[in-house]
Amino acid sequence: MAWTTEQRYKRYEQWTENEIQQIKNKIATSPWRATYHVEPDTGLLNDPNGFSYFDGKWIAFYQNFPFGATHGLKSWVQLESNDLVHFTETGVRVLPDTPLDSHGAYSGSAMQFDDKLFLFYTGNVRDENWVRHPYQIGALLDKDGHIQKLNKILIEQPQDTTDHFRDPQIFNYHGQFYAIVGGQNLDKKGYIKLYKAVDNDYTNWEEVGNLHFENDNTAYMMECPNLVFIDEKPVLLYCPQGLSKEIVPYDNIYPNMYKIGQSFDIKKATIIKPSPLQNLDYGFECYATQAFNAPDGRALAVSWLGLPDIAYPSDRFDHQGTFSLVKELTLKDGKLYQYPVPAITSLRTDNIQTFANQAQTKNCYELELEFTTDSQTEIVLFADQEHKGLRICFDIKNGQVTVDRSQAGEQYALEFGTVRSCTIENQATTATIFIDKSVFEIFINKGEKVFSGRVFPHENQNGIFISEGNPTGTYYELDYGREVN
Repeated sequence: MAWTTEQRYKRYEQWTENEIQQIKNKIATSPWRATYHVEPDTGLLNDPNGFSYFDGKWIAFYQNFPFGATHGLKSWVQLESNDLVHFTETGVRVLPDTPLDSHGAYSGSAMQFDDKLFLFYTGNVRDENWVRHPYQIGALLDKDGHIQKLNKILIEQPQDTTDHFRDPQIFNYHGQFYAIVGGQNLDKKGYIKLYKAVDNDYTNWEEVGNLHFENDNTAYMMECPNLVFIDEKPVLLYCPQGLSKEIVPYDNIYPNMYKIGQSFDIKKATIIKPSPLQNLDYGFECYATQAFNAPDGRALAVSWLGLPDIAYPSDRFDHQGTFSLVKELTLKDGKLYQYPVPAITSLRTDNIQTFANQAQTKNCYELELEFTTDSQTEIVLFADQEHKGLRICFDIKNGQVTVDRSQAGEQYALEFGTVRSCTIENQATTATIFIDKSVFEIFINKGEKVFSGRVFPHENQNGIFISEGNPTGTYYELDYGREVN
């Protein structure tokens, strides 16, 4: 359907029970609902928010428009987990119901203070002329799930910034609390601002300055900035909308990128000796990645497998968007690695087989594959009887991995191409692949390179076919019900 502004910003209480039930009925008929990836109960899921550890549990929220697969009046829906693999939805926590977030609870972060979880987010407000006013605001979540919103603006829109100013991320650096916020300056260039909590009071923030990270100044907006520390090195993840492809080639409508610094001068708001800008994910869908340093020091990350301004085949069933698997971020030889947390193996059933051709699967499995130096291998996942599906070429001999979804299910976003690739070293290579109904995640060499994306297969596209080479490996059927505490 073509959504009007009035429909997208219709107040939650104005939707009737009958309308909501019709949405649920339509979703129930979708052939593409994921099994072990987080999806919205109804409507649209986009940015991960408030990824944190609180009251002995892992907490995350997803930004949600619950009434259809479109961007409208957003709220936050809470998820809880004991193992970062099995997530339970515990309810809508942040509603757009105050003058400071009347047109949407936009993205943000979270951190525990005493016995409450502080939620730091952007309140989206539109005036009578539909001019946007972004407010960086907060709320407190208690252990019983009750929300108390702070009735004040924590960070005002700076004078040198347009109305594109959002996505605060709070972090702890050597015992002092800071936050970064993405924005667009008056010259329509993207940048990131750094703030400090005065006396470590999360309700009182002062500007430190613009974050210096050798910004190339080609993007027009910096969305979803996150700063984590791995082995004391700062790693900045962000989504530079409009980034020049001369800086880093990419094919998606908007990229998700990162830089690794050698150290951090907090007083000068400077990442020292940042690496060149690098692509976080080489696939078709990875955006708005949220990362934080857990209490045990690990850097954990989760992404939205979806993109702004893109229509998806699942839209007609009134749902769109999933989360990626939760990944641990590590550094090795100056490279950022990202790999699912160890508990992902709890999904494996007793149906373990040597990797081979299969006419039928449940499209819910994991593959662990090995490729020898100078080998050339091509496999087709989501394969039909004509061997059409998601085609993956591991050309170790020439140092390249290519993923082609041009024959995999219903096509979409064709203006951004159907093929993605990355370079690899000519050496023995591994690939760990997760398939989940309409989701794929491919981890090369335990996370040195990653491809994530969506595929919306036809009914008969549920096989595996080896079209070239002799790869070795293991097939694991997965079951989300296998939780190991």
